[in-house]
Amino acid sequence: MDLSSTGGIVALAAAAAALLALALAAVLWRRVSRLRADQRAVLGDGEQDLVAHAADLQRQFEALHGWVIDVATRQDGRLETAERRLDAALAHRAVVRYDAYNEMSGRQSTSIALLDAHRSGIVVSSIHHRDQARLYVKQVREGEGAVPLSPEEQEAVRAALAGEVPDEREPAA
Repeated sequence: MDLSSTGGIVALAAAAAALLALALAAVLWRRVSRLRADQRAVLGDGEQDLVAHAADLQRQFEALHGWVIDVATRQDGRLETAERRLDAALAHRAVVRYDAYNEMSGRQSTSIALLDAHRSGIVVSSIHHRDQARLYVKQVREGEGAVPLSPEEQEAVRAALAGEVPDEREPAA
């Protein structure tokens, strides 16, 4: 066949178009293969379509969200319980030493305030004299004594709530 004739030119054009179509088909085949590989990465090896996969992901996300909410709720409950228990624990304390009888025998008498986060607890006072010692315990509610507190006991409560370590001193007047 003569390539310079009309039939030859048409044959060459057809061959060129066929080669171009073949190259285009190879490029498209490669893109489709990549697309399928990407689709398998997203959808897995199952035979479900994108809509079914999205619906499955939504169900799984909702289940996970419900589980997280449940865990967070349980943690909140445990945290509230722990906070209540900590609030009832010893949070403020102070010791005041003094000479209750001004005998110059040293500051042998002591008042100790032991309070929780609600400023409630006890004050323990030990009053020492040369030949005797007395021990007193008084309840404190919200920073105030249930019965009248001595000046030293009041100082111990005040120092405990202020977080101070009071100076050893003579008895309060």
